[in-house]
Amino acid sequence: MNQFPCALEALVVRTDFSSDAAWNAVREALSSPNEDGFLPDVAFVDDRQYEGLTPDRILDLVPVEYQHPLVVLADSAALASTERPLLVVDLTAERCVRVVAAELWSIENNLSGANMDFHEFADAADGDGVFRGF
Repeated sequence: MNQFPCALEALVVRTDFSSDAAWNAVREALSSPNEDGFLPDVAFVDDRQYEGLTPDRILDLVPVEYQHPLVVLADSAALASTERPLLVVDLTAERCVRVVAAELWSIENNLSGANMDFHEFADAADGDGVFRGF
């Protein structure tokens, strides 16, 4: 498996290839501003070599030049639900939290600007472990 491409944006890596329609819905959700005009700053990685990738393998695939504090996985759980609960991996402490696609902007914008810490989002996740906003 090759390293991820280096980008300035947070990488959203497709790891499930069971439904192109679900993947396209994720892309659409992340490319549509919320009611206040916010969007996550992301780059999409759609490459079958990452099929089945799990968080424990991510650090080996992140290029040294990658500056963003997180990588997002569009895995089977994310593609199976209409909420699209993406798996956000904090690269600094190797922690994860799920976030509905419509709220990824909040985590990405605040972590990239160092306005908040990852644990604030993880602590605000619902009982099922998914962050749905504050």
